[in-house]
Amino acid sequence: MGFSKWVSLVIALHLFIPEFSNSEGVLSQIEGGQIPVYFLDYAKKPELVDYMVSIRRKIHENPELGFEEFETSKLIRAELDHLGIHYKYPVAVTGVVGYIGNGGPPFVAIRADMDALAIEEALEWEHKSKVHGKMHACGHDAHVAMLLGAAKLLQEHRHDLKGTVVLIFQPAEEGGGGARKMVEAGVLDKVDAIFGIHVPARYHIGTVASRYGSLLAGKGFFEAVINGKGGHAAIPQHTIDPILAASNVIISLQHLVSREADPLDSQLVTVAKFEGGGTFNVIPDSVAIGGTFRAFSKEGFVLLKQRIEEVVVKQAGVQRCNATVSFHPNGSPFYPPTVNDRGLHEHFLDVAADMLGTQNVKEAQPVMGAEDFSFLAEAIPGHFCFLGMKNETQGPLASSHSPFYKLNEEVLPYGAALHASLATRYLLKSKLESKSTSQAFHEEL
Repeated sequence: MGFSKWVSLVIALHLFIPEFSNSEGVLSQIEGGQIPVYFLDYAKKPELVDYMVSIRRKIHENPELGFEEFETSKLIRAELDHLGIHYKYPVAVTGVVGYIGNGGPPFVAIRADMDALAIEEALEWEHKSKVHGKMHACGHDAHVAMLLGAAKLLQEHRHDLKGTVVLIFQPAEEGGGGARKMVEAGVLDKVDAIFGIHVPARYHIGTVASRYGSLLAGKGFFEAVINGKGGHAAIPQHTIDPILAASNVIISLQHLVSREADPLDSQLVTVAKFEGGGTFNVIPDSVAIGGTFRAFSKEGFVLLKQRIEEVVVKQAGVQRCNATVSFHPNGSPFYPPTVNDRGLHEHFLDVAADMLGTQNVKEAQPVMGAEDFSFLAEAIPGHFCFLGMKNETQGPLASSHSPFYKLNEEVLPYGAALHASLATRYLLKSKLESKSTSQAFHEEL
């Protein structure tokens, strides 16, 4: 080999190797409070931003509904293979669970949901959904991209991790209860804590928001069929009118919150479906109504369910109709409230303040929306937060589940860095606490 070729080879190796070797041991050389800033600076590097943007756009163009995320899962596995990250697949049909670190305890998990919604995208742009009737209108494409970005950060610093980070790519958050199936599959059996992030449109870029305790409500759906006796609208005395009965049922259901619920224990009942009749002069034989009910406490949720059934059946009976109530239409499970652990919330506040500044860490108000992260946080201590992406200079952002939903991709490095920081600092803190406890024990002996 000629001298010029040797020089070219040395230069090439010199340019390639530092990306990994220089990052090795970096975290052990800086104070814990500087880790979030370090990760955010790292995540904002153009090559990592471009990587996450590319991943997000590929997923956005090819949305898949719950438990159908086969191509999304395939893309995730290809990226984990490329990064040299060990993983398990399939978990809960399409889920993927990766592992970074020394393989031993403590274990901390960070999670992203993968599924899209059955919505036709109305926003015209270069990477619009290519699948008719499906789109990522809740940011799950960004959640996956941010978690893969965090995976790159953590894998490049894997030798500094004081334990193991578990990457959870979860199917079917949108009504399918994919998180519950992940729990049933045992993915949290050794895990001590779990963190999740969502990207709503209401918070500014560079800010985060969360709270201790109940953040999101428990959720259930109900459907009722009210049966009467149909006939001509001009001779109602010969009929038993299910439309009148259903109307009285709907009014009575609203009294459950206004007159039976504790005003300090927020609850909600919404009837959003009413189907009955097909012409102007015929009273139908039956009417179907349906809706959702929400509560922030388990006790309130259980009582609300019980009273919905009682009101529907008995109020229909007052109008001489019969009624049946089902609570799992289309197999949708109940979601428990999303409750943030106190200790993990304090950890989140510390990490987020170090990364973004105290002024950019907001107290979130409880929201009646629901999240199946609640199943994960019910199984082990968990924490869920909102990551802002609003930027007025780019115009208003439509809310989640809108066909005009638009994601500000500037949020991606913030999400990757926050994931990595929460996990890394948790492991570091756990090791220090374990060492301190062990030392105190030996001193007592």
